[in-house]
Amino acid sequence: MKELALWNEGDWIAVIAVVVLALFLAIGGKIAIQKEPEFAGHPKGLYMLFFAEMWERFSYYGMRAILIFYLTQHWLFSDSKSSLIYGAYTSLVYITPVLGGYLADRYLGQRKAVLFGGLLLAAGHSLMAVEGVGGQDDPTINVFWAALAFIIVGSGFLKANISVMVGQLYKLTDIRRDGAYTIFYMGINVGAAIGTILVGYLGQTIGWGFGFGLAGIGMLAGLVVFVLGKKALKGAGEAPVVLSKSREWTLYGIGLAAVAVIWALVQYQDVIQSLLAVSGVALLGYVLYESFKLEKEPRERMFAILFLISLNPLFWGLFEQAGGSMNLFTDRFVDRGAVPASIFQSINPIYIILMAPIFAALWQWLGKRGKEPSAPAKFGLALAQMGLGNLVLVWGAQAYGIEAMTPVIFVFLYYLLATTGELCLSPVGLSAMNRLAPPFLASLIMGAWFYMTAVGNFVAGKIGEATGGHGGELSKAKLLEIYEMFGWVAIGAAVAVLLVSPIVKRWMHLDTLEDRTDGLLGAKEGPGEAQGAGTHPETRPAG
Repeated sequence: MKELALWNEGDWIAVIAVVVLALFLAIGGKIAIQKEPEFAGHPKGLYMLFFAEMWERFSYYGMRAILIFYLTQHWLFSDSKSSLIYGAYTSLVYITPVLGGYLADRYLGQRKAVLFGGLLLAAGHSLMAVEGVGGQDDPTINVFWAALAFIIVGSGFLKANISVMVGQLYKLTDIRRDGAYTIFYMGINVGAAIGTILVGYLGQTIGWGFGFGLAGIGMLAGLVVFVLGKKALKGAGEAPVVLSKSREWTLYGIGLAAVAVIWALVQYQDVIQSLLAVSGVALLGYVLYESFKLEKEPRERMFAILFLISLNPLFWGLFEQAGGSMNLFTDRFVDRGAVPASIFQSINPIYIILMAPIFAALWQWLGKRGKEPSAPAKFGLALAQMGLGNLVLVWGAQAYGIEAMTPVIFVFLYYLLATTGELCLSPVGLSAMNRLAPPFLASLIMGAWFYMTAVGNFVAGKIGEATGGHGGELSKAKLLEIYEMFGWVAIGAAVAVLLVSPIVKRWMHLDTLEDRTDGLLGAKEGPGEAQGAGTHPETRPAG
């Protein structure tokens, strides 16, 4: 234990995170022991889900913050290969909820799906702490691949289903629903911020096993909260039909078989690329086919949906540099004092917590005056801000010289613009998918949205791979060159989107939309959480 006088910035940040975590846990304990069925106007079940999700996000984002360093420094992959593995991993995390959500809706129910997913995640995070001696010749690397596979499949069973259960605690007409998701989304971002700081701090200053071990402990804590809080759910998330034990165990077997498939798949990123391309074209082709079978107005709404979905890969491809190439850049080329680079991954969720209410109020204020941008216009603004974030970082680094360490303020500005861009796209896009999709295609459209988000994560890996050049080792000059190129690409795309946004807005036919609360995804349940540590769709401003 260091003497207080020797503490550096990283030590103080970690201590502050521990204090904040202790404060939240004290509040949780107070809620748990009180006899009243509600706290602050909401059922206790909401707070149980809040803390379960907080711990799950604690473990997931904590592990994600140090993954790129683990790949480069422990397993000794090149920077380029590490970025590609990172992108493949995060893309699969956003695809598997399709399987987990389907099995929960049809058979298991959300509660058992979340519990099973939590067990897989706990196993995965625990396996991440098995380090071996390092290097790609170490047979222990197969345990690492298994850990990623368990986390990917576990996220598939848990990611969307726990969000669904929040909505099931309330009647459709309950005016507290939006407030409930606001509270829940705070759990997502609080867990992401604190987990990133503490896991990153331990992993980079003490040892990988300590960081990943803490992530595993966080996941186990979330499981304990979820199991002990079953009564507070009052039946939310139970199976839609009585399920025989043999059928139930068969479904768990499918989940474990998926782990085995993912274990093999995550090692071959080129295969993932081919599967994403083929299945993505097939999925969008099917959506287009269904669109042409509709009447004029719903058909044009589907065209608007396809337009918005098609922008996902570019935005998320740039945004998700955060945990990959941007993490490496911060570690090697930024004057960050004694703060571990992984801790900077907490900036995004902290910004989200601070700014999401501001954006919600801004859209409402503009809407009352008839000046709120349309959903496609907001997408254009999102791309512009993401592109500007890239260019600000490049200009700042170049202004101080390639050989000099880049001032840390430019990292904060980069994440600020990336976050404001996220708030213009992620919750708005989820809202648009819900509003515009015909009821019988609602789940398919939401699946397509997250599928293209997954494609964006893989694109992020490919962009990160390019920052390593031919030699595979990231250089500051090459990274700035790639960031500048894609910054201008994003701004150019933003201009094009803003120019055509009036046409896309007309395709949306907002003036003739009917109130279809019985058919919309999210009417009876909340859709899965938004990208990264972002806002939950139910906290969204109107799209």
